[in-house]
Amino acid sequence: MSEHGRIAAAAAERQRERMREALEYLWAHPETGYKEWKSSAWLEKAYEDLGYSLTRAGDIPGFTAEMDTGIPGPRILVFSELDSVICRDHPDCDPETGAVHACGHCAQGAALLGVAAAIREPEVLEGLCGSVRFAVVPAEELVEVGWREELRRKGVIRYFGGKPEFLRRGLLDGCDAAFMIHTGGGKHSFGAPVGGNGCIAKTVTYVGKAAHAGGSPHLGINALYAAEVGMAAVNALRETFRDDDHIRVHPIITKGGDIVNAIPGSVRLESYVRGATVEAIADANRKVNRALAGAALALGADVELCDRPGYLPVANDRTLLELFARAAGEIVPAENVRIDRPFDTGCTDMGDISCVMPAIHAFGCGAEGAGHGADYRIVDFDSAVADSAKVQLTLLRMLLCDGGREAKRVIDNATPVFPDREKYFEAQDGFTITKRAVVYENGGARVSWEA
Repeated sequence: MSEHGRIAAAAAERQRERMREALEYLWAHPETGYKEWKSSAWLEKAYEDLGYSLTRAGDIPGFTAEMDTGIPGPRILVFSELDSVICRDHPDCDPETGAVHACGHCAQGAALLGVAAAIREPEVLEGLCGSVRFAVVPAEELVEVGWREELRRKGVIRYFGGKPEFLRRGLLDGCDAAFMIHTGGGKHSFGAPVGGNGCIAKTVTYVGKAAHAGGSPHLGINALYAAEVGMAAVNALRETFRDDDHIRVHPIITKGGDIVNAIPGSVRLESYVRGATVEAIADANRKVNRALAGAALALGADVELCDRPGYLPVANDRTLLELFARAAGEIVPAENVRIDRPFDTGCTDMGDISCVMPAIHAFGCGAEGAGHGADYRIVDFDSAVADSAKVQLTLLRMLLCDGGREAKRVIDNATPVFPDREKYFEAQDGFTITKRAVVYENGGARVSWEA
């Protein structure tokens, strides 16, 4: 083990009880995106107790905290995520909301608190330059899309994901490179995929005409049938999606009608369109919108398509990945570190970060069960939390020692997708559509979603 690994491992070990307390609190208090007020408040106090001055996000949960060495150098951004998923079948879910940390974010939060505590120790700080910004962000899981759209309409948020929203609010300004470690399965292993999908978030509202379902169904227009035809049409498109584009479309019905003895007059769907590139996502989304609009036309219904920027594809920085592999190899056996895992067809808003600065979304271990499922839980504290903190501290020391030589090498070698953040926001906003997709006029009808 190198000096970096030895110092990092010893410092993280001294934070075990602090991290264990955080893990237990966060697991017991799950909250979904942009609702994580309890979790955020608890962690805010924990960071302030360590001596940090916080920059709070304001009218959404989350905050940043800065550790400045006092010596000029790069600024490294490190994330943890506050939110949970919803799984009402999980034995530990919140009985009222169904929220549960069947995503591992509770372990992220605990590990990052340990990192923030350990890095203030003189032995850990010795020889480092620059600064570290800890970002504790809300809303990585892209759930409850309809509710987030309400927040957007009220002007509370502009983006559904916490990291893009933090970018918009300037909370990540001045950072040169970023990383985070997401909790995964197994024990004492780390890795990263070659890349990951991005997505568009969709809300689709079919509008028909309510009527008595038994006495006069002929007077109605069944919005539920229109939605069913739309989903069938989307399913018929699947063989047109190229394997290399990793397209995923998976709608759910969030409103199927009001009462059983009435023809449904309004039905709402939520869905993602996921893909490996911005171009592939846009192409698949055009096909999906055409199918959804055609279904409304077939039934004589109206349909409103509400597309919002979700997350951009993950482009893990190769230089930073190699440093991560070295750091992880200090803490676990080198053969348990793999930075060429298969393409990740899930999505994360770390993709957005990777498009504007060199960044990696890596994975640790320590959980068992299906992610987002009823059997998911953290079973190995050492793997999920302690090892993660040790690797993060080791990587930070590697990046910021020797005048920030390795961090500067990462920055110099990087070729982000967008040359500046204005171009990034322009691309994201280009996915925004609110469109009545079928127009009935002069006794006829036309599909207008492309206009």
